[in-house]
Amino acid sequence: MGASKSTGLIAAAISFISFGTSGAFVKPLLEAGWSPAAAVTVRALLAGLVLLPFVVYSLRGKWELLWHARWPVLGMGVVGVAVTQVLYFAAISRIPVATALLIEFLAPLILVGFTWAVSRRTPAPVVLIGSVLAVGGLVLVIGPGAIQAVDPIGLIAAFGAAIACAVYFAIAGRPNNGLPPVALAGAGMLLAAPVLAIVGATGLLPFKAEFVDVPLLDGDTTVAWWVPLLIVAVVGTALAYATGITASGILGSRLGSFIALMEVVSASVFAWLLLGEGLTPVQLLGGLLIVGGIAAVRAERPAEEPAAPVLAQT
Repeated sequence: MGASKSTGLIAAAISFISFGTSGAFVKPLLEAGWSPAAAVTVRALLAGLVLLPFVVYSLRGKWELLWHARWPVLGMGVVGVAVTQVLYFAAISRIPVATALLIEFLAPLILVGFTWAVSRRTPAPVVLIGSVLAVGGLVLVIGPGAIQAVDPIGLIAAFGAAIACAVYFAIAGRPNNGLPPVALAGAGMLLAAPVLAIVGATGLLPFKAEFVDVPLLDGDTTVAWWVPLLIVAVVGTALAYATGITASGILGSRLGSFIALMEVVSASVFAWLLLGEGLTPVQLLGGLLIVGGIAAVRAERPAEEPAAPVLAQT
């Protein structure tokens, strides 16, 4: 069990570090004229193609596993990836990015609350303490100014993204009829890409791409547009989702979602290293609070841990 937990923690660390690279490499594309929806669609498609050989190998001809796990795959692709991204970008079109991020990363609390409501068992004190510490740290990392009165439609979209994100962790944190984590991630990506493309084609979100050179490393280096996009697809998407799903499957949806909060810390560090954006002492303190919250949630005794939310299957 100890070795398995260690593997889960390592996978979770790889995941949040990989996810944290996304912003630093996507930002130059957005500044060059790419719309967020276009960047995310190509990102998901490339990530799915990168994972495809691993999906084929992991299944070893057992294609029926995809059918048996069709609802988790559908939920991962449509809700966990596509809906989360669409609602998040709809939110940031109306409210500040910091506010949208703060709301979206309330997903762990949604999982705690949902489990509480379904099981009718009050979470252990360490879980409640960990939730408070994690949210407090999140506010400090993103910025206290993120809490402000803003557009109600933007807030609704951001809360929708948080719920969709919670669904992602719920799906990733439970057995999926024997489907390997990499197959769930790859199939989900290949399903999400056309869904996102259809949303872009409807005009619901702007869909625009500029195939020009973009600056990297604080503007000191200029590269072709496909370089940061490929890095995001391979590292910030394919590797991040595959290891994240693996981690949640080992650690459970609750602990996996809390550890994922470290993504905001990782993103801040990469923005500092690659884009020259400042990293303040307050943000570092926020990171420590998030770590404290994760430690508190992990300290919950297994015997007292409620079952992870179960999604209906037919």
